[in-house]
Amino acid sequence: MANERLRAAMVAGGWTQARLAEATGVDPKSVERWVNLGRVPRRHTALRAAEALREDVHTLWPALRQVRSARAVSAELVALYDQRADVPASLFVNLFAAAHERIDILVYAAVFLHEAYPRLNDLLVERAESGCAVRIAVGDADSDNVRQRGEEERFGHGIESRCRLALMHYRPLLATPGIELRTHGTTLYNSIYRADEDMVVNAHVWGVNAYGAPVWHLRRTLDNGLFDTYSNSFDSVWQAGRPVEG
Repeated sequence: MANERLRAAMVAGGWTQARLAEATGVDPKSVERWVNLGRVPRRHTALRAAEALREDVHTLWPALRQVRSARAVSAELVALYDQRADVPASLFVNLFAAAHERIDILVYAAVFLHEAYPRLNDLLVERAESGCAVRIAVGDADSDNVRQRGEEERFGHGIESRCRLALMHYRPLLATPGIELRTHGTTLYNSIYRADEDMVVNAHVWGVNAYGAPVWHLRRTLDNGLFDTYSNSFDSVWQAGRPVEG
């Protein structure tokens, strides 16, 4: 697609493709591609051209505004999903199955896990018996924050019921050494599912049910990065949680 903004700026200033090429230190064929094919030059070249034309570089090449403002994708980001409903249940199952050291789950309810994979408890028991530490924190159905979330998501008392259902699902796991279960009444900004150095984070959006909110799959590749930020968040909630007795 032709760059009509650039073409108009050149015509207004009496610039030929050869003259602009000389001013920016490129081949005239490059300028031709900028104009007729809509190619975007390198930033430093675009800045020289915009200065010569006395135009704003982002007016001539709007795509450079996006490049300039966009942060490099984190090395820890494995995948980004528009909503949790797009995440295959197999992702959670495979990550948990591959864990050797720890599994951490921080949710209000997340009963979708048991619904999608009825053998979840068996899997967690197998991992614990292999030496994997398992910590699960579910929402306290009687907490104000859980009730507030239900109102915000227009879930009514449904979310409180789901918290109780989640507790019912996980309680039998207390018979297995290495598995701990707690309830928490914190504001849940993100649901966290950790398996060793992999983590699935379900961000929460006001007024949107968790299944409709975005998810990112992180893998720990550095100290004090995104992964550690969420890991530290889990630890803080865990410390504030109340142990569930068997």
